[in-house]
Amino acid sequence: QQQLMESGGGSVQAGGSLRLSCSAARYTDSRPCMAWFRQAPGKEREGVAIVDAAGSSTYYGDSVRGRFTISQDNAKNLVYLQMSSLEPEDTGVYYCATPKSARECAVAMRGDPVSYNYWHWGQGTQVTVSS
Repeated sequence: QQQLMESGGGSVQAGGSLRLSCSAARYTDSRPCMAWFRQAPGKEREGVAIVDAAGSSTYYGDSVRGRFTISQDNAKNLVYLQMSSLEPEDTGVYYCATPKSARECAVAMRGDPVSYNYWHWGQGTQVTVSS
């Protein structure tokens, strides 16, 4: 059973918006941060946006800063990724993730590569942006 469930992906034209949602109900007590990653065909998975447990600190990848916003509703155990001004380069599979330790949050929020085995992952949701 998947413990992180993404929804909200789809196809949109360039300049459009989408909002992704992630249910993290199985991680109510061990969620040092929540993150969105994405993977485009033939490319490495990259961190898109991260928010700490308190919601007081965020990280955004350079390519999405100013266009994407991560937020969370801890009462509902939901994490969102609001994506605006979408570009064809934003196309890919978007994954919701939470790490197994706070140390991994610190690594990810520096923009450094993460160790995939130290994270819990959702199944991913496809986002396609056409020009």
